[in-house]
Amino acid sequence: MLGKAVVSGISIILVVGVVIGVVAGVHKFGSDGDSAEKLSPQMKAVSSVCAPTDYKELCMKSLTSYAPNGTTDPKELIKAAVVAIQDHMKGSLTFSQSLATNATEAKTKMSLDDCKDLYQYAIDVLQAAFSSVGDSDLHTMEDRAAEIQNWLSAVVSYQESCLDNMDDLKLRTDLQNNVLNASQLTSNALSIVTGMSQVLASFNIKLNLTTNSRRLLSTGQGGDYPSWFSAADRKLLAKVDNGRVRPNAVVAKDGSGQYKTIKAALAAYPKGHRGRYVIYVKAGVYDEYIEVTKDQVNVFMYGDGPRKTLVTGHKSNRGGTPTMQSASFAAVGSGFLCKSMGFQNTAGYIGEQAVALRVQSDRSAFFNCRMDGYQDTLYVQTNRQFYRNCVISGTVDFIFGDSPTVIQNSLIIVRKPGPGQQNTITAHGRKFKNENTGLVIHNCRIVPEQKLYPQRFAIKTYLGRPWKEYARTVIMESTLGDFIQPAGYLSWNGDNTCTYAEYGNRGPGARANGRVKWKGVRVISRNEALGYTAGVFIQGNQWLKYTGFKYMLGLRN
Repeated sequence: MLGKAVVSGISIILVVGVVIGVVAGVHKFGSDGDSAEKLSPQMKAVSSVCAPTDYKELCMKSLTSYAPNGTTDPKELIKAAVVAIQDHMKGSLTFSQSLATNATEAKTKMSLDDCKDLYQYAIDVLQAAFSSVGDSDLHTMEDRAAEIQNWLSAVVSYQESCLDNMDDLKLRTDLQNNVLNASQLTSNALSIVTGMSQVLASFNIKLNLTTNSRRLLSTGQGGDYPSWFSAADRKLLAKVDNGRVRPNAVVAKDGSGQYKTIKAALAAYPKGHRGRYVIYVKAGVYDEYIEVTKDQVNVFMYGDGPRKTLVTGHKSNRGGTPTMQSASFAAVGSGFLCKSMGFQNTAGYIGEQAVALRVQSDRSAFFNCRMDGYQDTLYVQTNRQFYRNCVISGTVDFIFGDSPTVIQNSLIIVRKPGPGQQNTITAHGRKFKNENTGLVIHNCRIVPEQKLYPQRFAIKTYLGRPWKEYARTVIMESTLGDFIQPAGYLSWNGDNTCTYAEYGNRGPGARANGRVKWKGVRVISRNEALGYTAGVFIQGNQWLKYTGFKYMLGLRN
């Protein structure tokens, strides 16, 4: 077996080459050996790359169409897989634009505008994935595989978010049919990346996408910071606590800062800015709708406390706003960091879907923040996210999305819902089994609010329900109150293929013997739980550093 140190130094391209060679050898000497011998070298390579995919015919057609004629270079074949998705996404973008041009109903037009943005995000991500395939210096093999898997999973989320945001059933069907090939191609690409480790493992060659180093199990001072941080940046959050940080912009409603609104401070973000952009938001209630755009990267925003610096809004789906646009605050630009702020949506249970905070920023982190709402409070839409020492409250599906997210050492408050409603804490939306996404609730407390407490047994509360076929939620080393239904999970969609895992939980609601008998609902082992820790699941050992907070990369006990 190759040692981890040796394997980590090999580029992902060489790994794909090994996979192609191994699989081609299996095909050659298998029961179909005679027919395999007749294939051209390129078709043998294409067949090998497409072996782990669910849509093999589409995979082979796309690789032979988009790869250079006659090539067997695994790098070119992987690039072809990415370019094929990108090309189809461009077609879907054009299609959504044409529908938006002809739309007359306001909410429908807003939803179609969201689709245009989402498809463009997908195209941008695919370009990054394409560029990384040939970049031998970007990461070790295992890190690059995780990076590409994260990007491809984000593409799936963007595709699905467009459909989920559309209430018009006919238009939704039209969009779904149009994006079908792109969706299946993305699934194929995910299978190819994931299949590398599986094939190598079958031949006793270990591609370790996790890590078993001692550092994984450690806890430390300081949270983790992205790799683009300078040495000075790495001490930034700690400086906030003692007032020594110098922000680029100060926001104050009373006029004592440079700007009176958060929106104005973000608008001042310099074009092409490099490094950290720091915004200090003084105490106050900011009734404005904020988006940290995709061009506003590496923003660090901090306030005077989650109950003192508060962003509020009241938009809701029932009020005529698509769920995605109902967010009071949205973080899109990568590397967004936030400390000591609150986010709320005051639409109440009558507003139905009403988001307080929506996050699609990769490698984003929130510390000592609060998110309050009812249905759909926290939309963890896509990309790697980390929450520590936060408070999250709501009723129906109030932590939802399709991202790899770890919520750690936080308080999750279940509120009293509207008449006839029951509570579901999570609703994860993983569509394909090879996406890297899932919700991890680690070392948290799940409690009822005071208004719910007297009726906590009459009003049913579940840990979650599967929003999409391969929904994945892991609750570990957390305290679960007595009001959690013994069944644990509520049926919705994809019950037979979802994953609901629990490990080391405590409290009366943690008894697992009464859980629903779905295949994917189970108590997991310690070794499996390690795969869902922050150090592994969101690659936190690379980017969660020097925040001035205690954090856990591994398990608590």
